Amino acid sequence: MGGTATVAGRGRKPKPTAKKQLAGNPGKRALNKAEPEFSRITDVDPPAWLTARAAVVWRMVVPELLRENVLALTDLHNVEAFCTAYSNWRLAQDSVEAFGIVVQSSQGSPIKNPALTAANEAMRQMVTFGSMLGLDPASRTRIIGGREDNETNEFADLLSS
Repeated sequence: MGGTATVAGRGRKPKPTAKKQLAGNPGKRALNKAEPEFSRITDVDPPAWLTARAAVVWRMVVPELLRENVLALTDLHNVEAFCTAYSNWRLAQDSVEAFGIVVQSSQGSPIKNPALTAANEAMRQMVTFGSMLGLDPASRTRIIGGREDNETNEFADLLSS
């Protein structure tokens, strides 16, 4: 019983070999030559089963990921999960707006609207899947994109007006 137990998923996630190479392998450690390289995609429509709201988010996010050349075929389930979580969050928020933060229980006493719990769960899912895709500022700093041009974000003009 002298060994130490480790828990999967704890600690810093390893940087993919491709990103280490793009950065010039700053750690100078041996690179993993057997790491799988999944197929990059150049365009993909939202799946038909996504809600209309989730499909709108898909159409906003996927072109950005494709432009940065950071989206592989194996990442699409994370995009689907992110877009679905966003749609669920908005549905829950709509319910909170319609019925309020406090609702009446079946016994007639005031209780927290269950939609708040659903909204919080969906927000946590958005954080998780968004981070995997580099959609938040902190995770974005860890991604080294493969694009070489300096296009501007077509949505940036909307924010400045």
